[in-house]
Amino acid sequence: MLYVVAFLAGVIISAIVGFVIFNGKLKISRLKFDEEVEKIRVQFEKDKETLKKTMEIEIKEKILAERNKLNEELKEQRKQQAEFEKFLNRRDEKLGKKEEELNQKQNELNNIEKRLKNKKQQLDETLAKQVSELQRIAGLSIEEAKKTLIEKIEKEAKLDAIKFVKKYEEEANKVAEKQARKIITLAIQRCAAEVVAENSVTTVSLQSDDMKGRIIGREGRNIREFEKCTGVDLIIDDTPEVVIISSFDSIRREVARLALEKLLVDGRIHPARIEEIVEKTKKELGKTIIETGEAAVLEIGLHGISEEIIKYLGKLKYRTSYSQNVLQHSIEVANLAGLMAAEIGANVQLAKRIGLLHDIGKALDQENEGTHALLGAELAKKCGESEVVVHAIAAHHGEVAFKTVEGVLVAAADAISAARPGARKENVETYLKRLEQLEQIAKNYEAVESAYAIQAGREVRVIVKPENIDDSKMEVLARDIAKEVEEKLEYPGQIKITVIRESRAVNYAK
Repeated sequence: MLYVVAFLAGVIISAIVGFVIFNGKLKISRLKFDEEVEKIRVQFEKDKETLKKTMEIEIKEKILAERNKLNEELKEQRKQQAEFEKFLNRRDEKLGKKEEELNQKQNELNNIEKRLKNKKQQLDETLAKQVSELQRIAGLSIEEAKKTLIEKIEKEAKLDAIKFVKKYEEEANKVAEKQARKIITLAIQRCAAEVVAENSVTTVSLQSDDMKGRIIGREGRNIREFEKCTGVDLIIDDTPEVVIISSFDSIRREVARLALEKLLVDGRIHPARIEEIVEKTKKELGKTIIETGEAAVLEIGLHGISEEIIKYLGKLKYRTSYSQNVLQHSIEVANLAGLMAAEIGANVQLAKRIGLLHDIGKALDQENEGTHALLGAELAKKCGESEVVVHAIAAHHGEVAFKTVEGVLVAAADAISAARPGARKENVETYLKRLEQLEQIAKNYEAVESAYAIQAGREVRVIVKPENIDDSKMEVLARDIAKEVEEKLEYPGQIKITVIRESRAVNYAK
């Protein structure tokens, strides 16, 4: 029992001693932990300060870099400003020199003007002396001399007028006797043909006036491209929902009308589309021309006409002679000649064939030299027409002697068709020929690609080949054309020569 008590006491004492030792160690560990925490806190504060200083340094460096960059840009701007000021100073100096030169030239002009005034005064005095001397020698005053001269001219003019009237009265009587024949009267009565005077403008209706702005385009680029591609003058004025196409060439007007109508339907109006539509319309009009020629041949009831002749017949629809449509005139001549041939028992089909083809040369007389009668005869011979037809075409204006009755009938029918009241207008034909001459003068120059007379002949628009002429020579070309127009044509007012040079670079992405 005693041993048990002693054992328990030893265990208790050992436990107490162990607890005391453990508690001491725990305190020591806590102190060490606090010291470590304190060290970490101190280190954290140090790292925090270090990081803060580092970031401040980096921020300052960035600010300094941005400031340096701004300073550099400011220096560059100041440098550019200084250069611009130098440029302005140099320009001011040049303007000052030019002003001095202008003043000098003005002074020279003033001196020349003074000298001219003095010379004019001297000439006036000399002229007055000469007139006085002439009056003294002739013994007549200026008024008396004018009166004497006018009386003499009036007598001569009256005599010439009497001779002129008598001559044309005789010729008119001869023509009247020929045209009074019964055969011609019957033919005219049986042939009822409309008189349609061709003009030089075409109107195109618009859905609304808003389309006018789209046709003109930004800064007028659409209307300029359209006029350049078609060679017409497009007139857009205050007339509501109407655009006017003006050109003396009927084919150009028709191409422009069809192309404009297609553009209005399509809605896409810009230079590239305009060029595409115009080219497409020209090809389509070529097909229409052939169809028109075939319709004319079918109307007259002929056969065996070559395709080339048919094509030129179709072109006659877009040609005029003294404002008379040449195709309608040819059909009318064919019908008149056929009627007269039937009345006198001649070959009706031959007369109709000659009548339809008698003016075929007018389809190509702008491209070849010679009269339309001889050109037409050459074309008919080339296309396989008989010798009788070829000779009658050449003779219908008396350039070759007649050999057949049918040829005489066609010449008479041609005169009847042209002489009907309202059929032709000589003034219009003269005007159109002048426009054609205007264009031809410009086209004769090697560098010219195409030329169009517009604004009723007041302007010639010349398009040159960019590879054959440079900008420096365009002014020379315009001056040369203007000089040639002055020498070769007679016209009222003035004609503007506009030379256009356009370069294009085209490539394809494949």
